[in-house]
Amino acid sequence: MKETYINTKEIDWEVAEEYPPGAMRKILNEGSETAPRAILLKVQPGWKMEQHTHIYTELHYVIEGEYMSRDRVYSAGSFRMIPRHTDHGPFTTNMGALIMVVWMRDPEK
Repeated sequence: MKETYINTKEIDWEVAEEYPPGAMRKILNEGSETAPRAILLKVQPGWKMEQHTHIYTELHYVIEGEYMSRDRVYSAGSFRMIPRHTDHGPFTTNMGALIMVVWMRDPEK
């Protein structure tokens, strides 16, 4: 793995097609066998996403705003780790949120 530097102010927001409408993203790293996939995810007020699962561990760090999931509020400054193969969601937000999302490949056991 090599060192990477990105100034996120120099990346344009794009529609996050893998998410429900109202989500925009900036791709920080595409991911590989040795490096995680990472994005900045911006969701608009009223945005919703159904429950789902991933084959990778997923990390959330809320930079601005907040989102709700399973009767818990994740506000700015919150960090969340969701183990692989774990159902998570549904997600909603009343005020919108900016979240750094990272998907980590877990080492094979």
